[in-house]
Amino acid sequence: MHREIHSWYSANLNKELEIVEYGHFGPAFLLLPTAAADYLEYERFQLIDSISSWIDQGKIKVYSVNSINKESWLSATMDGRSKMVRHNQFNQYIYHEVLPFIRHRTSLDPWQIQGCISMSGLYDLGAYTKQYWDHDCYWNSPLHYLENLQEEHLQTIRNSRHIHIMAGAGNYEDPNGSRHLSGLLHHKGIGHNLDIWGSDIHHDWPTWRAMLPYILETKWRI
Repeated sequence: MHREIHSWYSANLNKELEIVEYGHFGPAFLLLPTAAADYLEYERFQLIDSISSWIDQGKIKVYSVNSINKESWLSATMDGRSKMVRHNQFNQYIYHEVLPFIRHRTSLDPWQIQGCISMSGLYDLGAYTKQYWDHDCYWNSPLHYLENLQEEHLQTIRNSRHIHIMAGAGNYEDPNGSRHLSGLLHHKGIGHNLDIWGSDIHHDWPTWRAMLPYILETKWRI
């Protein structure tokens, strides 16, 4: 498998950050990190191995970046506003630095984002803000902003080819949160796929190593 590590000094985050690339051809898949992970976590926990056949055949090209959550929502010392500012700096890093980098290295223009795969997601940012709330928190919390999203923005989301919401019903999973998000999407006329697996499916790597190949095989069809 082709594998390259790149890094640069981020103007948005004011630090050096790495990104890893897997594969030689195909549409880009950007893996956003788990809570406090680094850019190689998906490799260490064999998620990359679970989709290696798609990568090796040039069906997808995968990228993984670092998390900065220890400098935002998982910090024990920062105040709520400072955490939100840092979170938005990460958003700017992804949009203004990571996506242009990917654009020049793949066969698909990432500005034409075709959708997302969410596995074991949490969609209410309030779970992390510890009672802090402001305008920026609202716009980073899907269960909040989707309810009032205007038609022009809704149409952009409706044009997504793929929105897949996956969750288990086992330990530390939040299937009701996924159902809530699905209900909002349905109410807004946004096509998507909701798939809740059983009570033996826990919030852990074996779950995600099963979910991602399943989506690629049965829903993405690449």
